[in-house]
Parts: sequence; C-alpha cells; structure tokens
Amino acid sequence: MKIIKPTTPNQEIEDNSVTVFLAGSIEMGAAEDWQVQIPSQFAESAVTFFNPRRDDWDSSWTQEQSNPEFNHQVNWEMNKLEQADLIFMYFSPETKSPISLLELGLHANDRKMIVCCPDGFWRKGNVEITCARHRIPMFNNMEDAVGALRTAISNCSHYHW
Repeated sequence: MKIIKPTTPNQEIEDNSVTVFLAGSIEMGAAEDWQVQIPSQFAESAVTFFNPRRDDWDSSWTQEQSNPEFNHQVNWEMNKLEQADLIFMYFSPETKSPISLLELGLHANDRKMIVCCPDGFWRKGNVEITCARHRIPMFNNMEDAVGALRTAISNCSHYHW
C-alpha cells in the first residue's frame, strides 16, 4: 500500500497497483481526517491511494488560477481523479463539500465511483438521486462503503498485469 499526496516527491505507481482517489469532505476543522483511516485498512494490499489532503495547506492562499500553490493543488486533484482506477467519495454530515459535489457530477459517468453519504449530509437527496441515475453504489455508512471498496479493488486487480 502506498499513499501519494500533492506534495509527495515520488509520484510513481507500482505496475500492479490499483489506484484509488480519496475524494470527499476535507473542510479543515469541520471534517474528520477520514483519508487516514481508509488506507490503514489496506496495509497489505497492492493499492495506491491518492490523498488530496495536504499537511501544509494554508487557508490564506487565494483561490485563484494565478496562485501557483492553489493551481497545483486543483490540477493535481483533477489529474489524479482521471487517472485513478477507483474513486471513493465520502460526504461528511458536518460539511457542505461543494467541490466534492462538483467532482461527483464530473465523474458520475466514469463507472469507477463508490459513494458514502450518511444521513445528515445537507444535500443527501441530491447525492442519492445522482448515484441512482448513474448507477453509482452509494452507502449510508463507512463500514459498508469500505466493504464495497475492498470488493472493487479485488475485482480491479484481476485486470491489472
């Protein structure tokens, strides 16, 4: 198992590794660091996790294309979302997660998403309808969603050489 973040020096992926992008709630201070919990459950697996949560994030950065740090972060996320074999998306009820909602729409037709959206998320109905319409597996709790991720990784690894 390997974790790659936007600031990880070596971004190379092992040949037989299944790649998973950890999309979803980050909102610093509002969302728990769930991106740490998921990879720890796959310690012995040939999986590379793309984790967008930066240890050195600076909330004072202007969120404009002209800001090099912000630009790098957003482009890294968009590139890794496209590159990933699977996208695991979590909507924390304590957050609004507007970028995650955007990413759900952008990748709804990719056939590689697993969504966890517990009761209490402010736009759960929208997430449910989007997932149903695009046949995206959606779960109400992390345990079931991680179980589905484990199955998807196993199925995906059969197709890697």
